[in-house]
Amino acid sequence: MTSPIDIEGGGASVVVDGEPGPETKSEAVKLEGRSPGQLMWMRFKRDRTGVISAYVVGFFFLIGLLAPLISKLYGKDPYTVYADERPELFDSAGVPVQPNGGISSEFWFGLEPGNGYDVFTKLIYGIRTSLMISVAVTVAVVVTGILLGVTAGYLGGKADYIIGRVIDFLLAFPAQLFFIASMPVVVSLFVSPRDETPTYVRVVALILVQWFLGWMGLGRILRGTALALREREFIEAAKVSGASPWRIIRKEILPNIVTPLLVQSTYLLPGFVTAEAGLSFLGVGIVEPTPDWGQMFSKASTELVMQNDITYMFFPGISMIIFVVAFNLLGDSVRDAFDPKTAR
Repeated sequence: MTSPIDIEGGGASVVVDGEPGPETKSEAVKLEGRSPGQLMWMRFKRDRTGVISAYVVGFFFLIGLLAPLISKLYGKDPYTVYADERPELFDSAGVPVQPNGGISSEFWFGLEPGNGYDVFTKLIYGIRTSLMISVAVTVAVVVTGILLGVTAGYLGGKADYIIGRVIDFLLAFPAQLFFIASMPVVVSLFVSPRDETPTYVRVVALILVQWFLGWMGLGRILRGTALALREREFIEAAKVSGASPWRIIRKEILPNIVTPLLVQSTYLLPGFVTAEAGLSFLGVGIVEPTPDWGQMFSKASTELVMQNDITYMFFPGISMIIFVVAFNLLGDSVRDAFDPKTAR
């Protein structure tokens, strides 16, 4: 029977006859590989600005989703005309009697001059409306950009030429003027001009109009990415193995365009939020009594509000600035997390 021999003086034990000794640290530590997604997530978590921006954006989306529940707990809705229900709260001009637009414990953000809508519930429902439309437009733009951009970049030839000329033609349109001029035309396709336009028709028209001139930038970016990818060795190997073009696009190219797709999507959505608000501000988008960010800005720009209740502009203005800035900062953080060599 073998046993370790103790060395006097506190030395280490010596193992004889091949008895196994204690494991070294290098053997005990297990190396664990990380996927590109895990590395991206680790870099993103270290970016304090990006994390805070993500929380702010998530808060806005949560407010939009829970707007009916918040309104129920608050005990008010954005459609009640308090100028008729409680005329004692307003003067003869329709301006709230209490200072700062009627802000009180009962009406947290005050009352709207004129009709007297509750500003708090109108704001949270306005966030819901604007985000719903903008998310729908972003999804439609991303799907179109993927289908046409990747197809043009991978197939090349006539497909690339035709899609490229279509993109050049659409980019020649002045977007804002086209939005303003085409909204009444698109609405008239669904409803007769003599009839009152339902809200859902205006929502569909806003989505269609913004989508029509919104996908070309993303399509060009994805086309360039697909052009670079189709010359790579793994694409050539897939072709040699007999894979169809659809399978190569689906299995090889699409997973490699996730980075530009996510980055560009985080820049597209706040742009569509401001575009939708601009159309509603000009009177060709969402109109009263449906709550909307742009419709609130339109009301705040009237002479009645500007002269008597300047605080009405504060809440929707600050909300939109915070949301757009947070989303743009989130886009920067996502880009830096995917490409750590990019300097902000």
